[in-house]
Amino acid sequence: MRAYQKILPQIRALGAALVAISPQTPDLSQATLLKNFLEYEVLSDLGNGVARQFGLVYSLAAEMRRIYQGLGVRLPEYNGDESWELPLPGTFVIDQGGVIRLAFVDADYTNRLEPAAILDTLRALQMG
Repeated sequence: MRAYQKILPQIRALGAALVAISPQTPDLSQATLLKNFLEYEVLSDLGNGVARQFGLVYSLAAEMRRIYQGLGVRLPEYNGDESWELPLPGTFVIDQGGVIRLAFVDADYTNRLEPAAILDTLRALQMG
């Protein structure tokens, strides 16, 4: 999220907006925004409705739930439901017509799309 924050001025200069979507409750999404000094919107996707439309939602197995609980991760409290579902992290560039022009999803949450790829795609869209 912070890597994308660094390119936010360039994203805006290219006429685009950056929005993060989180399954967390609105209060916790806002806390994430403030904690990370983010200048873009972090929207709350309660129930993973948007993530589900993108096919990104998975349910944690019982064993993983116990591990999370043992680590003090209160997923139902964070997400405001008892589903124990999470979205795979994804990054999308969507044009003004609603067409996905770039998509990146990786089951390994530590792998994220390079910010330069977003800028390259936005530049290509700007050029037509």
